[in-house]
Amino acid sequence: MRKANGKNEPLFRLVKLDSPSWKRGLAQRALALLLAMVCGALLLLVLRKNPVAVYWQMIVGSVGTKVALTNTIRMAIPLLITTLGITVAFKLRYWNIGGEGQVCLGAIAATYFALNFVGKVPSWLLFVIMFAAGALLGGLWAAIPAYFKAKFNTNETLFTLMLNYVAVYIIQYLREGPWMDPQQTGFPQIPRFPMEARLPKVLGVHVGWIIALVLVVLVYVYLRKTKHGYEIAVVGESMDTARYAGMDVKKIILRTIFISGALCGVAGMVQVSGADFTLTETVAGGVGFTAITVAWLAKLNPALILVVSFLFSMLEKGANSIQTVFNISNAAADVLTGIILFFMLGCEFFIRYRVVFRKKKQARDLETAITAAVPAAAQPESVPTQPEQEAKEGAECSR
Repeated sequence: MRKANGKNEPLFRLVKLDSPSWKRGLAQRALALLLAMVCGALLLLVLRKNPVAVYWQMIVGSVGTKVALTNTIRMAIPLLITTLGITVAFKLRYWNIGGEGQVCLGAIAATYFALNFVGKVPSWLLFVIMFAAGALLGGLWAAIPAYFKAKFNTNETLFTLMLNYVAVYIIQYLREGPWMDPQQTGFPQIPRFPMEARLPKVLGVHVGWIIALVLVVLVYVYLRKTKHGYEIAVVGESMDTARYAGMDVKKIILRTIFISGALCGVAGMVQVSGADFTLTETVAGGVGFTAITVAWLAKLNPALILVVSFLFSMLEKGANSIQTVFNISNAAADVLTGIILFFMLGCEFFIRYRVVFRKKKQARDLETAITAAVPAAAQPESVPTQPEQEAKEGAECSR
């Protein structure tokens, strides 16, 4: 801080931009990516690795071959669907941190029908039941904190976060108790899905990618083109305004968060029946938390979420690839990924705000000198008030 004209003047201040241009945003993101690559290269040089070769391997290892591309798409599917669910809640300004638990509950529901209904119903009907059960249980799990939020205005952040751990412990109980595979003599496991309960493949990837694309379109239309989407936007901006407009805020909260949890539950169903083929406590794989980052990077836009989810999966798959090819430790690969994400997230702030530094001392002195040099005659003549005018007219009459 520095004193200027008797007042403390900060070194800099932030000015929010009303409508940043897309050119500014593109330039800022390109610069952020360049700086991230430079900082990552410094890390790789410390590890005595060739940065160019490592970065190229990240691309080749994620999309360079058919197998790599298939694995990347498989990783992107649950992340994409979960992010859509998180986005619906965030549009309401409801901070759903419980995506992990909702994914787990959807996987639990799908697993129950996969283990008990094979052979009793046709495969296509079994998939429909698993889909509906995963969505229903995921939505109901999310509705628990939503009810307390609507009824008692509780903190949904902590509530949803704590339910993640409860969901994991439920899976552990099922694995070591009623659903334990009796044929396993070592570490307790839940039986693997029969072939009839596994999602079929289309173009080398399970049909979850088709489900994900359909959900992108549905969520986009729901948020942008429907009455419910408009109500979500109004409640998210101001609950008081929504109440004044006659909206049932409690109903909107419960309905929206149920949909959010249902989408996360679908992600659990797709993951357990399309990739894992068994239920474990790691079925969510951290996508509930990663989805938060993806949602903010995509600015809660379903179309952008599709792109960012795929790019994020490329980054994760590429990081796994360089561990094998260049013998880079898991911790170093995570640091490299974190550097890239740090710069990409940080640039979003500078897109919306501009840093204005304080004026130089010479500029301030010149401005003060110009103000002082203005002659008094140049100052606008003050307009007399009504009492002063009446007193002046009275004095002239008395003369």
